Amino acid sequence: MLAILWAAAASFVVLAAMFGPLERLFPARPGQRVFRPAWLTDGAFFLGQYLLFNLVAIWGLIRLTQLIGPGAVVRSPWWEPPAVIAGDLLVYGFHRACHRFTFLWRFHAVHHSSEHLDWLAAHREHPVDGLLTQLAQNLPAVLLGVAPETLASLAVFRVHSNVRLPLGPLRWLVGAPELHHWHHARSSTTERTTHNFANLAPWIDLLFGTHHLPDDATYPLGLSQPWPRAYLAQLAQPFVELAHATRRRLMKQHSRSAAHYTRAHEDPVRVRAGAGGRLQ
Repeated sequence: MLAILWAAAASFVVLAAMFGPLERLFPARPGQRVFRPAWLTDGAFFLGQYLLFNLVAIWGLIRLTQLIGPGAVVRSPWWEPPAVIAGDLLVYGFHRACHRFTFLWRFHAVHHSSEHLDWLAAHREHPVDGLLTQLAQNLPAVLLGVAPETLASLAVFRVHSNVRLPLGPLRWLVGAPELHHWHHARSSTTERTTHNFANLAPWIDLLFGTHHLPDDATYPLGLSQPWPRAYLAQLAQPFVELAHATRRRLMKQHSRSAAHYTRAHEDPVRVRAGAGGRLQ
């Protein structure tokens, strides 16, 4: 456990040292503070990922590799680049599905609830959403026989930092932060963003017609509907919404059943009178 804590602390320091200066020197949204609103909540998400959920994901991927069998696939480093490309394509499809289907959106909405994007906000992710995303990213690697010890290096990497860099032609190959900022433009349950779903490679969005990079960078971020602020409340929110939706569906079914029962057991005389206007 102590080793895990040290690894989490080292990761935090490295990410802060890497992205912190860039966000100060090349800000996509000037004026955003280091200790901006909800940074403690995102810090809790960071700890949750590094101390528990990433370990669960890696364990699950290694277990899946073991279930396939050691001799079922050819293990070669030449398969790693195709595995990364195939994984990014699979993540693109899953990401679009998260914005298309309400069940997946309930969990993915946690990630979109952040109103300030930086390197720390990238970790605001519901574990259900995160585990499914990592499965999509790494499934091609598992099927192609990439060694289990390399799976951690293929973990999902999203560019959320508050940075705008002039990448030139590389912007079609490497995901620029401003692309993902637009993806996080304020959305709602019914009106969700429909652009920039690729995880690493913008050319995938170009290929499927979902690439978009507006000049204006002042649009609001986050969700338009009310959303809890606390860490544990955000983890529970998708299940609360699922429970409410299930309750509404059951009540609707009960109302239809009750109405059908009432019609089926009405007085036949009154039914005929109602249909014909008067009794003969």
